[in-house]
Amino acid sequence: MKKKYWLLLSTVFAIMLVLAACSEKDSETGSEKPTDKGTEKTEESKKEEGGSSVEQPTLASEVTNEGDAIAGGTLKYALVTDSPFQGVFSAELYEDNYDDQLMQFMTNSIFENDGDFLITDEGIAKLSVDADNNKVTVAIQGDVKWSDGTPLTADDLIFPYELIGHKDYTGVRYDGDFQNIVGAVEYNAGKADTISGIKKIDDKTIEITFKKVSPAIYSGGDGLWSYAAPKHYLKDIPVADLVSSDAVRKSPVTLGAFKLDKLVDGESIQFVANENYWQGKPKLDKVIVQVVPSASIGEALRTGQYDMASSYPTTQYDGVKDLTNLTVLARPELAYSYLGFKLGKFDTAQNINITDEKAKMNDVKLRQAIAYAIDVEQVTERFYQGLRSRATSLIPPTFASFHDNTLEGFNYDPEKAKALLDEAGYKDVDGDGIREDKAGKKFSINLAGMSGSDTDEAIVEYYRQNWKDVGLDVQLTTGRLIEFNSFYDKVKADDAEIDMFMAAWGTGTNPSPAGLYGKEASFNYSRFVSDDLTKLLTDIDSKEAIDASYRANAFRAWEEYMFANATTIPTYFRTQIIPVNKRVKTYNVDWASVTKWHEVELVAEEPVK
Repeated sequence: MKKKYWLLLSTVFAIMLVLAACSEKDSETGSEKPTDKGTEKTEESKKEEGGSSVEQPTLASEVTNEGDAIAGGTLKYALVTDSPFQGVFSAELYEDNYDDQLMQFMTNSIFENDGDFLITDEGIAKLSVDADNNKVTVAIQGDVKWSDGTPLTADDLIFPYELIGHKDYTGVRYDGDFQNIVGAVEYNAGKADTISGIKKIDDKTIEITFKKVSPAIYSGGDGLWSYAAPKHYLKDIPVADLVSSDAVRKSPVTLGAFKLDKLVDGESIQFVANENYWQGKPKLDKVIVQVVPSASIGEALRTGQYDMASSYPTTQYDGVKDLTNLTVLARPELAYSYLGFKLGKFDTAQNINITDEKAKMNDVKLRQAIAYAIDVEQVTERFYQGLRSRATSLIPPTFASFHDNTLEGFNYDPEKAKALLDEAGYKDVDGDGIREDKAGKKFSINLAGMSGSDTDEAIVEYYRQNWKDVGLDVQLTTGRLIEFNSFYDKVKADDAEIDMFMAAWGTGTNPSPAGLYGKEASFNYSRFVSDDLTKLLTDIDSKEAIDASYRANAFRAWEEYMFANATTIPTYFRTQIIPVNKRVKTYNVDWASVTKWHEVELVAEEPVK
């Protein structure tokens, strides 16, 4: 690394130490979770760059604490976020990761997954696949009841499809996958009163016919929906009004271990045990969830205010690693951070992405130069303490069968960045160190990023300096980092102020990228589409991809294409750290054997301080 870059980062890091002494404010970048795997427990990695090395901490994925379990008790849970949660408690309608985390306590999921994130027969429903005829059956196993005591029926399995496919549906899940269901397009267009490909066989069984069935079906893809919705409770509410209804936001009827009891909008929830839970009454009486800012979570855990946190900022790991009243668990996240470029718009009338050939950022060499210009390794080492690593692809390593670790991605190479900009015609005409556009006019790029902490600001400023060093003027959209909810509102709306944006995806358990990068995917925030991209995505989820090696090669071809076009630049692979207070009897975060909420027990009346 050149001396000036090292001095810059050292200066930023020194400033952060001063800021930390004055204020403990810090946070992880927020991520959206568009949909609903990993078997590794712990791992060590060591990276070297510029003569420095940071060793990733070796952290356990499971803890068992001493003491006999008490009867009942109340778990105190911190939802770590710097924004209020939105409170959309519907699998069909929610859009961000915080609402998803809250819904885990009262989930309507009907399937269970194994350590490879494939659907098993151990859930509420059993999946049977007839690939030759492009059909599946979904059958409720046993007598299952909703939290209000009403039996779960086949109608509740069909109802979510009717909601998502409805012409008045306001959510984001009517996409290419969903349109794979026979009759879904006709139903959405108002040409049919029902989805012809979905049939009720009996009170507990439905049959779904697809246009194609691929390996994705076993991970909840191809249009298969993994949740039920209480038709008896929601059917009389107009579909367009559901997202704002009390039945979704204040008093949902659910299938999970707990049910909502008390709510303070955006701030806290008290859950109570669901006596009708299909796996038996939970061992806890209550769970109280409170929003805790990232600046406060370290002190709150140190003083025993909470038993667990939804996650913990990796930039603050030093603040909890030596605490004696808790254990820090870790696992690889089903997520990646990325830098995206705005290349078009989402047409809401047609429900498709449309690429604008004249978009400012629609120059592949410009995008590649921007990617090569940023020194991600130094940021991961200096700010994330080895708990993040430079991402080399858009498939997290947790998906071991499809993540290709031979891909190099965009390594830090400022000279290559400069050469690419020269080739593309972005040159410094007036000698001020900043490049003009191809026509010799002033050129600047607007970057949107999420607010949350002084560390977030320091990292963005470091990257802006990286870009300046290759001659690019990058300014912040609105002049500052943007609050989480407002950030995604702007990104989803294809705000004209945004040329590129720094964000993160929670991938869910289905590795197929179609839901994030397809032509019909509203989550395709870069709005990049092409015939070649569609063909590559289709190949990943084709019948031929039933063969594991064929599918792996299809993933590789797609990743190479995305690298070449540089419309979405992966930046970090992430390790999630989860602090657990020592009054929690046993807790496991390993993806293959995660402790279920109804199994959680406590060994004391209050958290250990």
